[in-house]
Amino acid sequence: MSSQQFAQLSHLTAESRARALAKMSSGTELDVLVIGGGITGAGIALDAVTRGLRTGIVEAGDWAAGTSAWSSKLIHGGLRYLYNLDFKLVTEALKERGLLLEKIAPHLVHAQPFLWPLKTPVIERSYSAIGIGMYDALAYIGSRGKKGVPSQRHFTKKGTKTVFPDIKDSAFTGAIQFYDARVDDARLVVDVVRTASGYGALAASRTQVVGIDKDASGKVVGARLVDLESGQELTVKAKHIINATGVWTEESESLANPDAGLEVLASKGIHIVVPRDRIQATSGIFTKTEKSVLFIIPWQRYWIIGTTDTPYTEDRERPVATRQDIDYVLEQANKLIANPLTHDDIIGTYSGLRPLLQPKVKGDGAQSTKVSREHTVTEVAPGMSAIAGGKLTTYRVMAADAVDFALGDRAQERPSVTETIALVGAEGYRAIEAGRDRYAQRYGWDEDRITHLLERYGAQIEDLGALIDADPDLGKPLKHAPQFLRADVVFALRYEGVLHLEDVLVRRVRLDLEQRDRG
Repeated sequence: MSSQQFAQLSHLTAESRARALAKMSSGTELDVLVIGGGITGAGIALDAVTRGLRTGIVEAGDWAAGTSAWSSKLIHGGLRYLYNLDFKLVTEALKERGLLLEKIAPHLVHAQPFLWPLKTPVIERSYSAIGIGMYDALAYIGSRGKKGVPSQRHFTKKGTKTVFPDIKDSAFTGAIQFYDARVDDARLVVDVVRTASGYGALAASRTQVVGIDKDASGKVVGARLVDLESGQELTVKAKHIINATGVWTEESESLANPDAGLEVLASKGIHIVVPRDRIQATSGIFTKTEKSVLFIIPWQRYWIIGTTDTPYTEDRERPVATRQDIDYVLEQANKLIANPLTHDDIIGTYSGLRPLLQPKVKGDGAQSTKVSREHTVTEVAPGMSAIAGGKLTTYRVMAADAVDFALGDRAQERPSVTETIALVGAEGYRAIEAGRDRYAQRYGWDEDRITHLLERYGAQIEDLGALIDADPDLGKPLKHAPQFLRADVVFALRYEGVLHLEDVLVRRVRLDLEQRDRG
């Protein structure tokens, strides 16, 4: 199958959704039904279908509508975990970072330098250099000897000012620069779902699980769904159901067994967005704060600054950044920035909920639980399991663990292969990126435009170009958001599973993030 044929199979449309629901409810049993269309559920669907399993995935909202669209947008090993001597966890995450950068999604995931500011000139530099050096070494080990990102660099006070001119003089004596990576989290989710669909997974957003069916022995044998677009009720048969609903884990589990599964609390993390020209720097900053960590992350047109880590018990559908949250982030950022940020500088805010696993599972789950430092898989009822915890970077590992758990002894016969699976847009990306000038000249794109488009579409830039070739008006910028083309919107509508306007504004074109009027 050519990459072009695969891309066509991966298209998420209203028609493909209708076909998926019809096939899921046709009476033919699925091997795996995944509940939840965030990064974990999307990863599970891709893992399962590429093992040859008949796979379905449903999501009550849009793809990435929950936590997965509102992260710090980083692919990272977790430098702070080294201070807890958690070498295994960091090595695992750094291996995944390398895979995403080099093979799985090089068009979406890009190396990003960060400064670690030093407050004392000798002792702090020495132990920080050891820690960051170990971080680099673990990345080298995890990637089997491949150097995915540059190694650490040391800067004097004067040198630090060359890469971050707007850093406050009193905040540092020097700095160490290290690398992690950044990603548009919502696009990553959509591309994982599209890739799963391309391999044959049945994918339907705006579809809610309202009941779990069991046989006489108490084994889960399927689920009852409601198509939230039409109101139609559907029944799906499945050998195994995997619950991957994040902060909604307990609600989904209770449909099968209210007394078993995972206990999950929500923690809120907020970020603010300020224009790129508001801070003069070419590097990000990472440092620890009293309550959490602080990221100052440069993107092409803006900076993302966060985060917080506070318990949350309010409406989980739409968490918001409060005045107190925003003031806290501004206060922490202004400890480092010479020209203090104010509320007037903020062009956007967002808030996400991280599922925090409790140290035990409900009921007597000790015999049927797989626990890692960051995530846990457990049995809810025979034929149904749940996974929660983890982070964006290690979604592929989480997915493999979840499918292994569902397969049990059969997992050895059908091992995970996603380490070698490139997402849509990745195959051929390097060659197209090398020929970027040809595309820029053909469509009249400047350097910023071609960079922006390649980081969104990778090799799919050819599909975007085909839309413009067929209708040149689609090559025009949006009137009030000229950083995007009309073709960006049409691409989302035709290929990326958009059903409502908010799907475009919030999770595809993302004007909600970078426009004061939110599009």
